[in-house]
Amino acid sequence: MSVYSMYFSPTGGVKKVMDILTEGLSVDRQIELSAADVDYSAYSFTEEDVCLIGVPSFGGRVPTIVLERLRQMRANGAMAVLVVVFGNRAYDDTLLELKTEAIACGYMVGAAVAAVAEHSIMRQYGEGRPDAQDEAELRQFSKEIAELITNRKNVKDFAVPGNSQYREYGGVPFKPKADKSCTKCGLCAEKCPLQAIPYDNPASLDKEKCISCMRCITICPQNSRKLNKAVLFAASQAMKKAFEGRKQNELYF
Repeated sequence: MSVYSMYFSPTGGVKKVMDILTEGLSVDRQIELSAADVDYSAYSFTEEDVCLIGVPSFGGRVPTIVLERLRQMRANGAMAVLVVVFGNRAYDDTLLELKTEAIACGYMVGAAVAAVAEHSIMRQYGEGRPDAQDEAELRQFSKEIAELITNRKNVKDFAVPGNSQYREYGGVPFKPKADKSCTKCGLCAEKCPLQAIPYDNPASLDKEKCISCMRCITICPQNSRKLNKAVLFAASQAMKKAFEGRKQNELYF
């Protein structure tokens, strides 16, 4: 049996959650689903393997690029533990969509987790999460998942929240722009999950390809890529009520 931790984590929140969940699971390999230059069809698992699959909730849905890359892999009946990370608002249909897709890809879904991390765009929401309380909860989840893996014969189908008529998601109006401090080092072009930033002109952006994952902002060594502050402030105020209160982490199996 091999244990894989695979995740799409443009701004680091999903990876933080995955690292906590997998501390006691002896992970054999980490697979980044954000790499644009990887042949994901080369990955093939067995019935004995366990794949923890971590994704962010983008507007209550699984990012399309993640589904495309998961479909290229061969699950072959491997056990999947699904992890959806959301920015202290709601994950809507994300967990149901991921579970449905995982089953269609040939995984046996053993458990699912919904966990809170700092919002990737409006960073004040969920700021500092996962925090100490989250870590304690996720470590307890990890123990229960480890027990389930050991006794996989006890795995049964289970329900997760969500609507089968998935929430419509048309993207967000936030597209990072580079200012004059950009040195054209090309790091953002190299790491963009969708290759929306051209290598020969990294200060520019293909807005049609960009999914506003905010990875370029997170990794820019010059802090050159930014969002329009006025638009971001207005959106933050308009959505403030939806982010009120401390949203909880959840485990399903």
